Amino acid sequence: MSQIKIGVITASDRASKGIYEDISGVAIQDTMKDYLKSEFEIVYRCIPDEQDILENTMKELCDDAGCCLVVTTGGTGPALRDVTPEATENVCEKMMPGFGELMRQVSLQYVPTAILSRQTAGIRGKSLILNLPGKPKSIRECLDAVFPAVPYCIDLLEGPFMETNEKVIKAFRPKSK
Repeated sequence: MSQIKIGVITASDRASKGIYEDISGVAIQDTMKDYLKSEFEIVYRCIPDEQDILENTMKELCDDAGCCLVVTTGGTGPALRDVTPEATENVCEKMMPGFGELMRQVSLQYVPTAILSRQTAGIRGKSLILNLPGKPKSIRECLDAVFPAVPYCIDLLEGPFMETNEKVIKAFRPKSK
């Protein structure tokens, strides 16, 4: 059985400089610990909002570190320095727009500004890259909505089998015939 590696990238100029603590990256890691029954390893990076650095970090985690899932936080808004979706589109062979659509739909139940969010997802090789917003509360709301589809997506990419803690979240896998 191949080992599960999950990449976590925080795109934040200030957190990458140590001006403030990266609570968003920690929120993703804590959520993965809640969700997954399978053992896994986190490969964590906190980097500035620079498109070339984002692209290179995504490539590194997918291609070199062997992460089957790369989850980003930050850089998904309309501000000039928000370039995470562009970086994701540049490194992926296939885009998975349903992830972003569902995350925005869920977030709109809480804040009208969710319409400004540009989260997306895509496939690079055998890795799923998933862009999340930057606030820990929003991260959990979005992951609660989309994560049930993530383990099956990883299955389809011939990645490791992810078993979820069904008391917290249930992965959806179609019944085989």
